[in-house]
Amino acid sequence: MAMVNSSIVLISLPAIFRGVKVDPLAPGNVSLLLWMLMGYMVVIAVLVVSLGRVGDMFGRVRMYNLGFLIFTIASVLLSVVFFTGDGAALTLIGLRIIQGVGGALLMANSAAILTDAFPSNQRGMALGINVVAGISGSFVGLVLGGLLSGVDWHLVFLVSVPIGIFGTVWAYLKLREIGIVTRAKIDWLGNITFGVGLIALLVGITYGIQPYGSSDMGWTNPTVLVEIFGGIALLGVFVLVERRVAAPMFNLALFQIRAFTAGNMAALLASIGRGGLMFMLIIWLQGIWLPLHGYNFVQTPLWAAIYMLPLTGGFLAAGPLSGVLSDRYGARPFATGGMLAAAATFALLALLPANFSYPSFAVLLFFNGFSMGMFSAPNTAGIMNSVPAEQRGVASGMRSTFQNSGMTLSIGLFFTLMVLGLASALPSSLYHGLVQQGVPVAAAQKISNLPPVGTLFAAFLGYNPVATLLGPALHHLPAARVAALTGREFFPNLISKPFMAGMRVTFYFAAAMMLVAAAASWLRGKRYVHGEAMDTEAASVRAPEPLAPEPRAVAMASDGGSGLRAVTISASYGAGGDAIGRAVAERLGLPFLDRAIPVEVASELAVPLESVLASDGGSRDAVGELFAALSRGVGALAPQVAPGVDRDEDGELFRRRTERAILGMAVHGGVILGRGAAVVLGGVPGVLHVRLDGPAERRIRRLVESGAVDEATARLDQAHTDRARAAYMRHFYGVDLNDPAQYDLVIDTTTMADDAAVEMIVEAAAGRVPASA
Repeated sequence: MAMVNSSIVLISLPAIFRGVKVDPLAPGNVSLLLWMLMGYMVVIAVLVVSLGRVGDMFGRVRMYNLGFLIFTIASVLLSVVFFTGDGAALTLIGLRIIQGVGGALLMANSAAILTDAFPSNQRGMALGINVVAGISGSFVGLVLGGLLSGVDWHLVFLVSVPIGIFGTVWAYLKLREIGIVTRAKIDWLGNITFGVGLIALLVGITYGIQPYGSSDMGWTNPTVLVEIFGGIALLGVFVLVERRVAAPMFNLALFQIRAFTAGNMAALLASIGRGGLMFMLIIWLQGIWLPLHGYNFVQTPLWAAIYMLPLTGGFLAAGPLSGVLSDRYGARPFATGGMLAAAATFALLALLPANFSYPSFAVLLFFNGFSMGMFSAPNTAGIMNSVPAEQRGVASGMRSTFQNSGMTLSIGLFFTLMVLGLASALPSSLYHGLVQQGVPVAAAQKISNLPPVGTLFAAFLGYNPVATLLGPALHHLPAARVAALTGREFFPNLISKPFMAGMRVTFYFAAAMMLVAAAASWLRGKRYVHGEAMDTEAASVRAPEPLAPEPRAVAMASDGGSGLRAVTISASYGAGGDAIGRAVAERLGLPFLDRAIPVEVASELAVPLESVLASDGGSRDAVGELFAALSRGVGALAPQVAPGVDRDEDGELFRRRTERAILGMAVHGGVILGRGAAVVLGGVPGVLHVRLDGPAERRIRRLVESGAVDEATARLDQAHTDRARAAYMRHFYGVDLNDPAQYDLVIDTTTMADDAAVEMIVEAAAGRVPASA
């Protein structure tokens, strides 16, 4: 939906401006045209990183749902703008900016949600479908815009409303938060410096397209220069800020991950190379090819979109396929190959004449789309696979920022290159062509000296360029001359030679960008999934040694506490804690510290193991006995305490010894099930805290279906055990066992297979591993 709306307005601009009765090519209105054209993309580019970070902090699904809601409300308001004039245009621009906020929330979190939901060996396929849906959406938007704007321009915005309502309701009802939520303070200074810096840079690039003074472009405009260089300076300040704040908006250390850096650099270069492609192709089709083949200028926007459909077909064919293959073989061969193939298609497009044969054009468009689809899905999967689980939202946002910023920069560069190519030949061609058709020399001279960008925008908007440029001067010419000047062939034949000179420059530039992107993509290295490289180090973790002398006075590792050394798992009855805990321990190469803790406590208290098991907070049956004893005011271990050991008032001695065992064993690593370990090790570096839960009825059904117990027993045990465990945590630690703030990751295991839960925990644990792992 977000991508459809990035292009649906593009093709509908003529109808929208006619509807609000504003001439976008009038000198004072070019800014309205630029903001209507690029404001939505600028807002998305600026906000996706910040909103991705917010998703990491407060829940990606929550932010995604909010994005649907904001987008839908903005679409409703856009569809009911019925007044006219500059005020209407400004209102539309303002509402498009709000719509962009919703789009940024969707785009920042969608890839992260999919990465959370799918294991690493299926992410390429999932993200491939997502990428193809987005890219194809932009082309579907072109066709939809052409169709709907011909009926009523309000429909262009109204079409998103039912989709948005359905999406909002579905997302709130069906999507569940399964990713890691990392609470942290909002980095206000980082957000401000990044947002203002990027806005200034992108706005400067946008206004660089607008002519300034006697210059054909605006790159010498002092305001543009201040915006561009001021924006770059603020982004430099942002980097300094992020290096110093405790909870940065964006973790710059992610750029130390080669696959992340290379993937984003390739995405940026690819966006710069292809972002302006759609605009150039539209101008080529609407300004030259379609009129030469019998289409009126007013019809050209719709037909341009239709004739560009092979590009979408190529994306659809390659995206999912390359995603599936990259799951097995890694992103590098497909992403790099896609960029090399795209460079070849751009070079071949540059060889076509202005009035080309459509089958040749369609084949090249298809393979260009195929090449881009071959790159996009594996590259996205490679980027998202490379980062820790708790950083996926901000990583997805940074990926989108690189892409959207690259597209904005690309549009500015493509228009600049095109104007440079036109500037040498277009004025002369226009002057001589107009004079030959009887246009007065003074008028022809004035028109030929106009900035070429006006001619490009006229063709892009589906206006008759000659009628737009001559305006009232046409009234002084004979009807036959007017018919010839405004006919379908005069302007295309007049402009085709200088236009193709500029067009070829842009194609060669795009091909060069694709080659550099291919080099960047190759530098990502072999297939890399964050966390998969940790097994060797984890397997070398030593077995438990004697306990540290004082509880909590421990360092989690010899490196001062960095990196994963322990995972605590708190599980409700029937949530699969034992099976999942053992599988996680096996995957990480860590000991599963379940029975080892009561053994250690029994040894310290010099009591039989059975006595400790009868009071163990991790034991399903005996935890109730312990709390029952506590509630009676009797020491839970009193009958078994050895001579010389004081009675354990309210289980305090048991608690202290259990904590001591947990802390000692955590020094050397392990997966610890239950026993309040999340509280005992709370705040200790290098520990991942996990909660396994789910609705009671589904947990009971899960156990019954497994054949472990009958339903009556399961119901009795569930009520008894969950209540006793909660009481144990309240009594000893004064905390609510079910409070999600205690955990780094909360998983509803009733909605997935154990293997999927294990995969999520292992990936979350990967985020705790040192960069050298």
